[in-house]
Amino acid sequence: MVSIDDLCEMLSIGKNTAYHLLKTQQIKSFKIGRIWKIPKESVINYIRLQSNSNSSF
Repeated sequence: MVSIDDLCEMLSIGKNTAYHLLKTQQIKSFKIGRIWKIPKESVINYIRLQSNSNSSF
């Protein structure tokens, strides 16, 4: 599991963008109370998806 701060650092994005990715389920995650739980595999899958869509140009 990674935290919001870890996600921001891994993707070099701000917290607003990170929360947007989670709320729109572009990165699969879940909440326990107010805490977002983000499986590391979900971040890896998101990066792969983005890499594949960018390489189709």
